[in-house]
Amino acid sequence: MVRIRLMRMGKKHSPFYRIVVADARAPRDGRFIEILGYYNPMTDPPEIKVDAEKAKEWLKKGAQPTSQARWVLRKAGVTVG
Repeated sequence: MVRIRLMRMGKKHSPFYRIVVADARAPRDGRFIEILGYYNPMTDPPEIKVDAEKAKEWLKKGAQPTSQARWVLRKAGVTVG
């Protein structure tokens, strides 16, 4: 199964997340298939950048977003079914 999820980057106490498409069996910060964008919660307001066309394409292929990734995609304006 393919998942759309957040991959944690950044230093301690300064998280930065990449939104990636990965195999569900891969570790959280491990191997991924494609980067869809990023989410930076440390800025005010939080910065979200997502390639909407790629995200919609992966959703049509059957990729399931995690609950956190679903929230970020909704905030970015990508409709998640």
